[in-house]
Amino acid sequence: MVLPPRWRKFVLTVHVITAVGWLGVDLVLLTFGIAGLAGADPEIVYPAQSMIGRLLFTPLSVLVWLVGVANAVLTPWRLFRHWWVLVKLVLTTVMLCLVLFLLYPGLVEAGDLAGALPRPDRINMVVAPTVSSSLLIFATVISTYKPWGRTPSRPVARSRSH
Repeated sequence: MVLPPRWRKFVLTVHVITAVGWLGVDLVLLTFGIAGLAGADPEIVYPAQSMIGRLLFTPLSVLVWLVGVANAVLTPWRLFRHWWVLVKLVLTTVMLCLVLFLLYPGLVEAGDLAGALPRPDRINMVVAPTVSSSLLIFATVISTYKPWGRTPSRPVARSRSH
């Protein structure tokens, strides 16, 4: 099923808005992480970073993935037809898993421990959003340039008329 043009534009618009939001919140998390390492009050920085990450970044990550999949499935781009879409799917899926299973628990811990958060965990509060932001920028670039062409096509099953 391919959506009519009006609905395709709507889904694409929601996809762009959620993806831009994901990158924006990621940069906010990075800013808090850098502030924490640079000596800002950890009793303020880490609980704030935790709250933004848990209440906004994590749900937004899930929403971006869902809308991105819907955007691919319901438009002519499809999910497995073009390499750039497939790369974005894999990249976003890996990022979503990292957010849910690694970053989220780290954010909870950062909020709970605040000033007692160990230095390696403080460094992780910078590394994670740095990597994530870089990958989101890469995903944006490949969405714009659409490199690598089409994936190998599978033969289309033809129905036989009897």
